[in-house]
Amino acid sequence: MLKILRFFGISSIFIKILCNLSFLNMLISVLFILFGLVILVSGAEFLVKGASSLAKKLGISQLVIGLTIVAFGTSAPELIVNIISALKGSSDIATGNIVGSNIANIFLILGISACIAPLSIKNSTAWKEIPFALLAMILVFTMGNDSMFDGSNFNAITRTDGFSLMAVFAIFMVYIFHIAKSGKPDGNIKIYSMPLSIIMTIGGLVALFGGGELFVEGAIKLARIAGLSESLIGLTIVAVGTSLPELATSIVATIHKRYDIAVGNIVGSCIFNIFWILGLTSTMLQLPFNPNTNLDVMVGILASFLLFVFVFIGKKYKIDKWQGVIFVASYVGYVSYLIYRG
Repeated sequence: MLKILRFFGISSIFIKILCNLSFLNMLISVLFILFGLVILVSGAEFLVKGASSLAKKLGISQLVIGLTIVAFGTSAPELIVNIISALKGSSDIATGNIVGSNIANIFLILGISACIAPLSIKNSTAWKEIPFALLAMILVFTMGNDSMFDGSNFNAITRTDGFSLMAVFAIFMVYIFHIAKSGKPDGNIKIYSMPLSIIMTIGGLVALFGGGELFVEGAIKLARIAGLSESLIGLTIVAVGTSLPELATSIVATIHKRYDIAVGNIVGSCIFNIFWILGLTSTMLQLPFNPNTNLDVMVGILASFLLFVFVFIGKKYKIDKWQGVIFVASYVGYVSYLIYRG
């Protein structure tokens, strides 16, 4: 590159300025990534501690908090991306964002969490919430393939499909309200005042969004400096970027042995992503369904099914480290395929 610039008569001083600018951009990108990680981890710490204290103060289990407040909060990036995509008419992004996030939630985030420590799964999660997440992925497949099931010449997740998804989400929330009333609060939790618990929870969520934005921005800039294509950046960095809040929260929750928050966050996010976010998006805009997405949906169904099966293999109601390794390896294989597919 330098020889080419000199060939065209570009002075050595100007070349040095360009080199310094590239180094400066690279340094800024690295700082964005580092600061983003620090804010992400700090936000996750505040969120887990605040949410745990909030659950104790309200007299409900951490699982309920993980399935609702934490899951809803960490799913906000997917919600924002989908609403913007719907308003712009980008149906592939809207559907792909949700399916990809659910795959990352189980294979990558739950996998990494299980690699850190075996995750205890409650009976209700094994028999109710995980099957709910599996049902969600199956419904995306059936609703999106009109030509396969109805003989239609056009595949789409329609507005009526969207209202149906939101109706199922309402049923899920009634179920959550029921277990919140009947559940018992967990012990061995540091309790803060109610105002401080709320501030820590909300502040942690805000920090997760800010840290995730910095991390993704820095990673994209660094990838462009390295000469990576836009499609590859989108399939890897941006796809994982919207799942960073779930990743940071579940890892910190696992380290603090708040397994119900870690698992509830992941399973709850999978349920929220489809029944609430995809449902809401498709009521705003009919989403044409690309048949090429079917393979990704099948991977999502496989991820949910494996999670259900793994709960009963080995130690019952527990995801062991070796199972976490299988999940992470599966995600690496899936991303490798995405890169190959382009």
